[in-house]
Amino acid sequence: MQPYGQSFSSVQKTLSHRHIDASSRDRIAPRPPLRLSAAEEERGQVRGPMSDQHDIRSLIRPHLLQMPGYEPVEPIDVMAKRLGLAPDQISKLDGNENPYGPSPDVAERLAQHKHYHIYPDPAQRAVREAIGDYVGADPEQIVLGTGSDEVLDLAAKLFLSPGDALVNCPPTFGVYEFLGEVYNARLVSVPRNEDFSLDLPALEEALAGGAKLLYLASPNNPTGNVLPREQLLRILEYPVAVVIDEAYAEFSGESAVDLVGDRGNLIVARTFSKWAGLAGIRAGYAIVPGPLVETVWKVKVPYNLSVAAEQAILASLEDKDHLLANVQRIVEERGRMFDLLESMPFLRPYPSAGNYILCEVRGTPARDVRDTLRRKGILIRYFDTPGLRNCVRISVGTAHDTDRVIEAMQEIGASVGK
Repeated sequence: MQPYGQSFSSVQKTLSHRHIDASSRDRIAPRPPLRLSAAEEERGQVRGPMSDQHDIRSLIRPHLLQMPGYEPVEPIDVMAKRLGLAPDQISKLDGNENPYGPSPDVAERLAQHKHYHIYPDPAQRAVREAIGDYVGADPEQIVLGTGSDEVLDLAAKLFLSPGDALVNCPPTFGVYEFLGEVYNARLVSVPRNEDFSLDLPALEEALAGGAKLLYLASPNNPTGNVLPREQLLRILEYPVAVVIDEAYAEFSGESAVDLVGDRGNLIVARTFSKWAGLAGIRAGYAIVPGPLVETVWKVKVPYNLSVAAEQAILASLEDKDHLLANVQRIVEERGRMFDLLESMPFLRPYPSAGNYILCEVRGTPARDVRDTLRRKGILIRYFDTPGLRNCVRISVGTAHDTDRVIEAMQEIGASVGK
């Protein structure tokens, strides 16, 4: 007996309802001619055959033309070429990737798989079962995505109509605001306190004002602090869909997955990018409330998780002890790097439960610090936005990476104030 959601057979039934065979397509009526909107008629606009005089951009949803894009980090080969360095001279500490990479079993599993020409299981049975065992959740409530970004997008797709209120608590992961822009939501910004904790009274006021969706990262990226459980429980009292982004949960040892079964408005998003070293494979998932399962499967893109991602997930979970030992190595290196950074007067590192450390730079522009390290082949992230003025974020790498960062920072520190 399944306590929540659909059985795998009912998921398959849902998926089968999407199928349109060739004969059905032939019977679909032709699309009627486009009608002009009132605004277009007022402007005297004419819709005819597309020609060189027509600009296809005029058909784009207008708000998308104005929105800023998300700025991802560049890969090692691109940056190495740009800097005139060999790839092995690069310490890539700007994307919070795992320096130890995936389990060795992943490459072996991918090499042995024989059915890349066959579509993956649309119900993703084996992967959902394995993840359920890993996180202690009902497999029926697990939804897979190409990285946790896809399941974050899925939440926006489920809950946001144009003009709906999306609450965002900056500074935080930029994808939340990006998704609000894509879905033309009304962004309600509730800035964090100076120590990056939530301004809970202001947040509760925003939630009580009719918000539909709230994203919260725990640990928060880029600040590294964890959302206290008692605050989460207060937040969940409001009639708002709450997505807790736990991309870095393995590094913090804390999770809200156990609350999903009791709270009908909580979704927990997670990924294999960080702890399991699968950032390049793109493999994420969410644990969703039972009542959402049927609708999620209706709107989720079919076959969204590749066969390669499925095999990589299964191999990773079978070798999770090895991967979690690497997580512990990163946690220990995080502590060492924090202590070394804290010893430098021009840096103010913030305690972190993620695999990165945010530093406020004092007495010199943080952009110059980023650029100086970049010329040495050390890539870090630079911020100069409200709440993150003159800051850099440094991913935790190997001990060798830390030593390179500290040596470069000491050189910079020697000239600060002179």
